[in-house]
Amino acid sequence: MILLDGLDVSMIVVAIPEIQSEFGMSAGTAQWLAGAYILAFGSFLLLGGRVADLFGRRRVLVLAMAAFAVVSTLGALADDSTLLIVSRFVKGMAAGFAAPAAMSLLTTTFPEGPQRNKAFGIFNVFEASGYSSGLLVGGLLAALDWRSIFILPIPLSLLMLFGALRILPPDPPRTERQRLDLGGAVTLVGGTLTLVFTTVRAAEVGWASWRTIGGYVLSALLLGGFLLIERTVKEPLIRLDLFRNRGLVTANISIGVLYGGAMGFQFLLGLYLQDLMGWKPWQMALVLLPAGLMVVVIGPKLGALMDRFGVTKVLMTGLLAFLPCYVLMLFIGSEPNLWGVLLPASVLWGVGFALSIATLMVAGTNGVPDEEQGLAAGLLNSSLQVGGAFGLAVVTATILPGTELDMLYPGLWLILALAVLTILVQLSHRQK
Repeated sequence: MILLDGLDVSMIVVAIPEIQSEFGMSAGTAQWLAGAYILAFGSFLLLGGRVADLFGRRRVLVLAMAAFAVVSTLGALADDSTLLIVSRFVKGMAAGFAAPAAMSLLTTTFPEGPQRNKAFGIFNVFEASGYSSGLLVGGLLAALDWRSIFILPIPLSLLMLFGALRILPPDPPRTERQRLDLGGAVTLVGGTLTLVFTTVRAAEVGWASWRTIGGYVLSALLLGGFLLIERTVKEPLIRLDLFRNRGLVTANISIGVLYGGAMGFQFLLGLYLQDLMGWKPWQMALVLLPAGLMVVVIGPKLGALMDRFGVTKVLMTGLLAFLPCYVLMLFIGSEPNLWGVLLPASVLWGVGFALSIATLMVAGTNGVPDEEQGLAAGLLNSSLQVGGAFGLAVVTATILPGTELDMLYPGLWLILALAVLTILVQLSHRQK
C-alpha cells in the first residue's frame, strides 16, 4: 500500500499542467489535485489507525484498498474538474485508513528487534521506490494521456487487494463489543482537516490573513475539544497516557520536522530545474533517481545495520547526511552543476532518507502495546504528512522577491535549519 501511495502522489504532480489545460482550471484550483489527497490523507490517519486497532487491521486494509480502486476508476472517467478533485479527496481518505492498518500489521506481526527492523527496511524500500519512480513514470504517462495516471493505480490496488485476501490471516475474534468514540472522532478529524487545510492555503492567502489566523484558531478549538473529550469519555479514541512514551513523542516531532525539510527540498529543486532551468519533469526525476537507488540498496540492509549498531547510531547517521546535502544546494548557479552539486546532493538525500525515516518509525513504535500499534502508526504518518505540509508552506513563504535565482536561497537556508533542528530534537531526547 505504501508503494501505491507514493506512486499516486508523485505521478499527479507531474500531470497537473495537462489536466489544468484540458479543464481550463485556474492555478489555485489545479493545485488541489494534489492538495485534496494530502488534506484527506493527513486528516484521517489517526482515525484510520484507531479504527484498525478496534475493528481489525486486515478488515480495514481490505475495505480501504477496495475503495481506493473504485475511486481511482471514477477519477479516470471524470469529465468535470470538481468531480476529479472530489475523487482525489476520497482516495486520500481511503489511503488514510489503509496506511496505518498496513503499518500496524507489520509491527504486530514482527516483534521488536531484528525481525521488525528488517521489515521496516523493506517497508522503506517500497515507500521511496513508489515516490521516486512515480515522478519518472508520471512524466512518461502524462506525455501520452493524463488519464493513464489515474488508470495505473486500478490494477495495482486490485492486485494488492487480492494479495491481502490470500496472504494475510483473518483478524482475531473480538471478545468484547468495540465502540468508537464519535465525539472524539468528529473533533479530531475536524481539527486536523482545518489544520492541514489552513497550512496548505496559507502561502496563497497570506500568513497574516484572517482566513489563516481564523483557521488556526478554529483548529486549536476543535483539537482542544478533542483533548477534553478524551480526558472524560469512558472509551477514548486515543489514550492520552500514550504520550508519556517519550520515544513516540520524540519520533513524531522529528519525523514532522525532517519531512518538512524534505518536502521543501523537493519543491525548491523542482523550482530550480523546471521553472528556472526549463528542464522536463522526467529530467528532474532522473536527478532524483540516485536518491531512490540509495534507498533500494540500503533498505534491505537497514535491519542488519540497526541490529549491529543500534537504532540511535543509524538514525543519527541518516540525519547527519541531510546537512551536506542541503549545504551543497547552496552552491547552485545559473547553470546546473550536475556532477558537482545535483547528483551528490541526490545521493546524500537518499542515504538520509534510507537511514532515518524507517528508523524513526521503529523508534516510535517500540514499547507501544499491540492493541495501540495502529494508533501509533497513524500518529507517525500524520506527523509526517502535517510536517510536510507545514514545511512546504513555510519554505514557499520564505522565497523572497528578487532575482530568479537569488529568491531560492532563503528557502535553502530554511531547510538546512530544519535538518539541524531534527538533530537537536534527537540529541535532547538522548540526554534525558
